[in-house]
Amino acid sequence: MNRTLPIAVLVSLMPFFGATQCAPGSGTNSDGLNAAPPKSDAAEQSDEPSKTDKDKQMQEVAVITTPHGEIVVKFFPELAPKHVESFKKLVKEGFYDGTAFHRVIPGFMIQGGDPNSKDPNNRAAHGTGGPGYSIPAEFSDRKHTRGILSAARSQDPNSAGSQFFLCVADSPWLDNQYSIFGEVVSGMEAADKIVAEDRDARDNPINRMEVKMVLEER
Repeated sequence: MNRTLPIAVLVSLMPFFGATQCAPGSGTNSDGLNAAPPKSDAAEQSDEPSKTDKDKQMQEVAVITTPHGEIVVKFFPELAPKHVESFKKLVKEGFYDGTAFHRVIPGFMIQGGDPNSKDPNNRAAHGTGGPGYSIPAEFSDRKHTRGILSAARSQDPNSAGSQFFLCVADSPWLDNQYSIFGEVVSGMEAADKIVAEDRDARDNPINRMEVKMVLEER
């Protein structure tokens, strides 16, 4: 694969090369308060965060269960709100359950999210399906570094659907051309094992890399 020609990658992957994207979340406190209230009794003071503070630190993530373990991704709604919304909707509907990572390229990425990949006997169709709608491009200055979750698409920038890819290595030639909408927060070791699987001439893993997804607060 010629990394200098990402369009070739897109065409070979499906009508979609990446179908989801996300933006980083800061998790910072914006209440603007810098001073704590007076403390009258040191014995009653505690450095433990309150239950409310703990709740604020929680965020909704996607947990992708694979044959090699869990991959947990956080979302970047500030960068790609429509992609995040679509991805979460499909996860809640169980759309991704039973799909498989159908394209893996060492030193680059793993791709999944195609409903056609639910049929293990029709491998020729893997990489050609979608949810029945397209998502407008939401490109940003976020870089395609290792662990980034981005949306697969065809040559049309506004053709992303359900397919997505996870970068297992920095891929700067994709920057500002694909919609990034998330990032792996744990489980990259599982992605590394998936991308190392034996594959056929279309980069489809010989051993089925089937997934199940849920949304959780963590």
